[in-house]
Amino acid sequence: MWEQIRSNQIRSVVLTIGMGALLILIGYFLGLAFDSAVAGLVIAILLWVILSLVAYFQGDSILLGMSRAKKIRPDDHPRLFNVVEEMKIASGLEKMPDIYIIDDPALNAFATGRDPNRASVAITSGLLQKLNRDELQGVMAHEISHVKNRDVLLMAMCSVLLGTIVLLAYYGSRFLFLGGRTGSRRSSSSGGGGGAQLIILVVALVFIILAPIFAQLIYFAISRKREYLADASGALYTRYPEGLASALEKLAASTEQLKSANQATAPMYIVNPFRKKGLKASDLTSTHPPISERVRILRAMAGASFNNYDQAYRQVRGGKGVIPAASLTAETVPIATIKLEGEAGEANDIERTRDTSDVMWRLSNYKTITCDCGARLRVPPNFKEPQIKCPHCGRTHQV
Repeated sequence: MWEQIRSNQIRSVVLTIGMGALLILIGYFLGLAFDSAVAGLVIAILLWVILSLVAYFQGDSILLGMSRAKKIRPDDHPRLFNVVEEMKIASGLEKMPDIYIIDDPALNAFATGRDPNRASVAITSGLLQKLNRDELQGVMAHEISHVKNRDVLLMAMCSVLLGTIVLLAYYGSRFLFLGGRTGSRRSSSSGGGGGAQLIILVVALVFIILAPIFAQLIYFAISRKREYLADASGALYTRYPEGLASALEKLAASTEQLKSANQATAPMYIVNPFRKKGLKASDLTSTHPPISERVRILRAMAGASFNNYDQAYRQVRGGKGVIPAASLTAETVPIATIKLEGEAGEANDIERTRDTSDVMWRLSNYKTITCDCGARLRVPPNFKEPQIKCPHCGRTHQV
């Protein structure tokens, strides 16, 4: 997929320039409306340069911070760490991505980082509880493929720039409204230039309204294509398309909304984090391809290669394929035979819930005391008493 990696690198530059141009035009029209077009241009250019640098060097930290994700060590959750390590080896990444868990019952995951040497994968505690090992491999392979294909830099930079354009348009329209009323009074008192000032005001306001819409449409269009490519790569890394297909079905059936997501970061996730309260994820989303369609493509694969995915994509959707021509070969990679949940060695729902709960308690600095009766007492970090009593058997334990 080297040509896709190069395409994403070129696209990162083009999109940064394109969104920067929208930012500059907003600044120009804002400045024009306030009789200082040059000042508006200078401010917008400086803002674009600063934000591009911030997005490049700190975009991953910003996104992880906004998601309230907590970094884990190998001994915090061995099953998750082993799965990510397996997918790192299968994908050929040189460096192991950092692993984060988001304490949220919603089912979702995302990857971020400016390059494979500074990459992170994050998964919600809710999804970690629901997935068996095969499904977890599918999700982690999908996210690591975003790192391998250099999608993460593209989306991190677009997230920051899109958020800036939306904020600038929001506040700019309000400044224009107030400035327009003041300008109208000045023009009427001076007796000239009112018509030109009104035209400039209207053009500026229209552009400020349309600019974030255009930026968002470009952003969403890129997000849809990259999800198909990540599904194809995930199937190749695991050699088991059914694992990802089954995981996507569980993601689609979830009714929980991800609390930490917003419109700028939504395309980062494996499925759209927004849905109507209490309802399942809809196929009709602008940020992601329909989940049911992604599942059908994965289950139509005769093998696990890019060629097999492209054939399945054409079969389900018709028309052109989605895999770059240079990556297609006649080779068919056989689908592996994987143990299903319930067989020996696979954790059940209760064990997965307990393991995930334990790691979240530890990450929140809670102390665990195991009573002789078998109960486990969770002591919060701000607990000041020297002793604690077991509510089940009444024994007293030193904290």
